[in-house]
Amino acid sequence: MVNPKKSENQPEYICLAGPTASGKSAASMLIAQHHDVEIISVDSALVFRGMDIGTAKPTATELAAVPHHLINILDPLHSYSAAQFALDAKRLIAEIHARGKLPLLVGGTMLYFKALLHGLDDMPSANLAVRAQIDLEATAKGWPALHAELASVDAVTAARLNPNDSQRIQRALEVYRSSGRPLSSFHLSKTPESQVNSAQAATKDIAFKHLISMEPTDRAWLHARIAQRLQAMLHDGLVEEVKALRARGDLSVDMTSMRCVGYRQTWDYLDARDAGSDGKYPEKQLLDRCTFATRQLAKRQITWLRSMPQRHIVACDQPQATQAVLNLVNSWVTSTH
Repeated sequence: MVNPKKSENQPEYICLAGPTASGKSAASMLIAQHHDVEIISVDSALVFRGMDIGTAKPTATELAAVPHHLINILDPLHSYSAAQFALDAKRLIAEIHARGKLPLLVGGTMLYFKALLHGLDDMPSANLAVRAQIDLEATAKGWPALHAELASVDAVTAARLNPNDSQRIQRALEVYRSSGRPLSSFHLSKTPESQVNSAQAATKDIAFKHLISMEPTDRAWLHARIAQRLQAMLHDGLVEEVKALRARGDLSVDMTSMRCVGYRQTWDYLDARDAGSDGKYPEKQLLDRCTFATRQLAKRQITWLRSMPQRHIVACDQPQATQAVLNLVNSWVTSTH
């Protein structure tokens, strides 16, 4: 085992990012076999307790073999923000490094990485009343109509959203109606001085951060992996897991936890089944619905990663991809000694 060398400015850590089903977990466990690491999960779904199958949570064996953080820390009734993640991750990085270990951040929630690497602008918190009103309007008019409304008040955000991307259209309209400002303006509102300071801070940060990005050269490979994973989830009891969550009575499909890919589709399927009809999600289409949503998630993750020019790309669909990840880590850890 090799311990990382402390930087005089901040603890050193390694980020391992990639789209869902790209092999991040396997790569992280291989790294753990060769280096004294503690893993910090960068995943907005893994924070929730009782959501194991649909989130592809690490197994009990994996959790016992390597210390993991930010997994099973919240009941699904609660929410967890990117800003809170950044605070927790910075604290954990310092604590792990103080123990003489290497912090390894692994996951695919790109907003969390952004919050940690570059910070976030302050935005309005969730407004459940506004959100409920938007949902009522969507039921009456459809999401494409609300997308058109969004385009009239925030063309920048609307241009990057699919007209049926209900979750993001809802959030953008919620921000606008709550604050009177378009969502896109929160990324443009810094003063010239603060922009310079942020740019300098980001440049300084990059010098101390190592980001590995596991990306496929053939998207079909990733799609096949996604399909296999979802089939396994359904076989292992995803429907039963969501049924148990739904039966608690204190959760709703609009909560952050139940918006996770696979959970919302399964919740709607159970609603339709209880209504005594095939409804919006007949059983034969549940896999297809989950697959489509997961592919869209992977597409967004890859788009975000491609905006990070300093990343070190490993082709996850090539033989020995996990070894290639380990080789990069080996070279970085060795170079600090």
